[in-house]
Amino acid sequence: MPRAEGSGQEEVSDFGSCTWSALLTYSFLPENRRPVPTPEIAEELSANPLHKVKFRKVKVSGEVDRRAVVNPQQARALLAAVSYVGKSRGPMMVAMFACMYFAGLRPGEASSLRRKDCNLPDEGWGMLTLEKTRPESNRRYTDSGESHDERGLKHRDQKATRLVPIPPELVKILREHIDRFGVAEDGRLFRTGSGKPFPGSTVSKVWREARTYALTPDQVASPLAARPYDLRHAAVSLWLNAGVHAPEAAERAGHGVDVLLRVYAKCIDGQREVANQRILAALNAA
Repeated sequence: MPRAEGSGQEEVSDFGSCTWSALLTYSFLPENRRPVPTPEIAEELSANPLHKVKFRKVKVSGEVDRRAVVNPQQARALLAAVSYVGKSRGPMMVAMFACMYFAGLRPGEASSLRRKDCNLPDEGWGMLTLEKTRPESNRRYTDSGESHDERGLKHRDQKATRLVPIPPELVKILREHIDRFGVAEDGRLFRTGSGKPFPGSTVSKVWREARTYALTPDQVASPLAARPYDLRHAAVSLWLNAGVHAPEAAERAGHGVDVLLRVYAKCIDGQREVANQRILAALNAA
């Protein structure tokens, strides 16, 4: 299209074939880059047609897809599969993924876990005292200039902590991990050979490969444990289905009770049958 002389803008001779997407693109262009309509077209477009467009906000429930939730056997198979990914990357991540499943940690919380945060007795249940998290962000938006910036726990005061009891199985996994790989200079359990947190892309790559080892082709193509974060969803779902009271499960997971019940509502099995039995019992007693 010819440019209007001296304006740096393009002259448009025909808007008749314009689509809504083209008009939207036009509206977001800088003024000096927008095409200039001819007088004939300006007469046809006497008003901005975008004002007539109505956008409807899509409601997002935030509920966990129960198809993504693994059972304990599947979770253990996935953890075993991780150990076969690469010479050292997979084995160094097994305990990190185990923390997401057996303790319900967020990936950033697992990444920030230090030796001093772990009470790992020889027998019985252990305890994790969570103080910090290291979520991955674009380094342009972090205070440290690193992709993993240390922060306080999610939904908590900066200095707040969270106690998470851990079963003997996880205690054993963590003890073996420390014996085999040691800890970083600052005490962190999970890090690369250079001492930095594992990049999210590396974690995802290891997880994708492990899924192909542990799951059937149909399961690999499904949402089942598609992301490492789904291990946390599986953990909380397991607690609720095991009968753990919602306030206790929420405390361990770092959620509010209302959020917990809303997010995991579709992952609680057997509640309909229990409700039916209680209603029947009440009807018979009347």
